[in-house]
Amino acid sequence: MKYFCLFLLLFSTLTSCTTMVPRKYVPPPITNETFDDPAKLVTIPLPIIATSPNEGLTLGALAAFLLHNAKDEVSTLSAAQVNYNNNFGTTFTLYGAFFPSPQTNWEFNVSKSTNINQDFEFKIRDKSLLDERLEIFVFPYIFTDGSARFFGFQSDSRTENETNYADEEFGVTLSVGYNITKHLQIQFGERIRKVNIGRGAVDALPFIRDRYNDLQVPGINGFTAHAQKLALIYSTLDSRDMPTEGIYAKASVESSLKALGSSADYRHYEAEIKGYFPLDEARFITVGRLMYNQTLGNRVAFLERSILGGENTLRGYGRNRFIDSSFFLCNLEERIRLFRWSVFNVDTDWEVAPFIDLGAVMESLDDLSTHNFEFNPGIGFRAVVRPNIVGRVDIGFGNDGPAVFVGLGYPF
Repeated sequence: MKYFCLFLLLFSTLTSCTTMVPRKYVPPPITNETFDDPAKLVTIPLPIIATSPNEGLTLGALAAFLLHNAKDEVSTLSAAQVNYNNNFGTTFTLYGAFFPSPQTNWEFNVSKSTNINQDFEFKIRDKSLLDERLEIFVFPYIFTDGSARFFGFQSDSRTENETNYADEEFGVTLSVGYNITKHLQIQFGERIRKVNIGRGAVDALPFIRDRYNDLQVPGINGFTAHAQKLALIYSTLDSRDMPTEGIYAKASVESSLKALGSSADYRHYEAEIKGYFPLDEARFITVGRLMYNQTLGNRVAFLERSILGGENTLRGYGRNRFIDSSFFLCNLEERIRLFRWSVFNVDTDWEVAPFIDLGAVMESLDDLSTHNFEFNPGIGFRAVVRPNIVGRVDIGFGNDGPAVFVGLGYPF
């Protein structure tokens, strides 16, 4: 829900106001030398009405603030919101995103509910070092999600086995990438993740440990992961965050060792390829993704295995719906720009995106068969403010019924 406020602001200008603010009142990192003085500030108060498969209905209100640089691009945005959810009570949230340059962006979120949920995170990505050949990503976080679900393992896990729990985590993800050539990058990553499993916020469902035990579901009593990753990335994309053309391919291996503090020894192998194919000056963009993930090891914690479901994989299901030792995923969507509308002198592309998500979990690729697959057709609606912001609503249809996701950024 933390991104819902930012999505809504792209769809409403009826109650907005524009003011010019002297830069001395909005010092760095809120503004920088790319802003005029005074800087243009757009303020938008909005209601919140949102729903998702795991969280349910959320109602509330927000105030969003958008600062425009000298090119009239949204370079800094923040939002304060308060909302109510029957499971989590009242939630207070402050979110901010800063784009000081095309090579650097920062993002933070601070959120606390009166019942269980919380989220404290900070992200920084910087590709300005060594003549833009070195890319650094840092992501520390602490969160508790009281809406988490577990249905069992394998592709035939059933809704009648649905359980609830609170996913309580803290950790940090680090990566350093170096461009070997213009299109080829080698990346090294380090990940520390500490997970506790507590009682969830959804009283209508049984608690996960009331139905399963640690022999059936490793990690059900909590776990620690300390993993190192090596990845090779090939990219001809015309934009990192909002590509319209090009190919992206990634192959990675990640190792988690008990000797370095993990709860178990295991390895992740992953391969992914995405393609973006524009027509009619990018009014139509055909986008496709193929992805394979394999987890090898004994007693691997259930949240460290190969997982499908949610806003970026199978959009007809809630997050973490299908879990096993590997998955195969295919996503296809057609991004169609219906029209371009100037909002506060900023060009906004309004898109519709019919899509198909096809995915399966299984023990290994040898076990892949047609009965494993989930077929999720759907449609997305997007508002795009280049070069930084995409707001979206995706509606997917699976065997559990429709699922609606609201957020920022393209799904892939």
